[in-house]
Amino acid sequence: MTVAITRPVSASVSRCELTHQARVAIDLDRARRQHAGLERAMESLGLTIVRAAAADELPDAVFVEDIAVVVEEIAVLTRPGADSRRGETEGVAAVLAEYRPVARMTEPATLDGGDVLRVGRTLYVGQSSRTNAAGIEQLRGFVGPFGYRVEPTSVSGCLHLKSAATVIADGLLLVNPRWIAANALDGMERIDVDPLEPAAANALLAGNAVLFPAHYPRTRKRLEDRGIRVVRVECDELAKAEGAVTCCSILLKM
Repeated sequence: MTVAITRPVSASVSRCELTHQARVAIDLDRARRQHAGLERAMESLGLTIVRAAAADELPDAVFVEDIAVVVEEIAVLTRPGADSRRGETEGVAAVLAEYRPVARMTEPATLDGGDVLRVGRTLYVGQSSRTNAAGIEQLRGFVGPFGYRVEPTSVSGCLHLKSAATVIADGLLLVNPRWIAANALDGMERIDVDPLEPAAANALLAGNAVLFPAHYPRTRKRLEDRGIRVVRVECDELAKAEGAVTCCSILLKM
């Protein structure tokens, strides 16, 4: 069984943190409908949805992925790179404690979960504006004793490592090569995003299918041409808050 921890879209989402995008109006009702559609898509693939309590005063609370890095043995609560997001941890911690022992990062570490890409027993960690060297080192200290390797990875031009690369099948990545170092993630087979869809590398592998944004049809065709089962989800409103399909859940294999 796989549990997907989610959190409702906050009423204050229009005040979300933005790093690489211009601020535009967000339709709250539409964002909430899209989030509900994403949850339904996950349930259709056999995932069990567990919701953290709503936090309308925290604009980015829906993007729970950034608040924890979870492996089979432990859940590591991050210290998000944006000051405004640090209040999100307690609501997520309360849910995670039901499933895993919980550890916490401390100052001066900063790390967003969206910068952590797991491939087997290796955690690639993006060196981004939200994740610093102390965060990477603290993560290594928490997961290293369980046999995980932590590898810093350079990213540029995007918010998180998972903006540039995600796992879409065993041994296969979806990548925007312009946003990661040329030698990053060596040894992995890749599909590049369509150049006209630079933000299309963020996809969510769930069971035997990939949840993928409906607004990137060119890259979707590349996946389907490779035999990948794609489940399209509407998430362009959430994308205005610099979010994507991986951002809205923490997946726990039970």
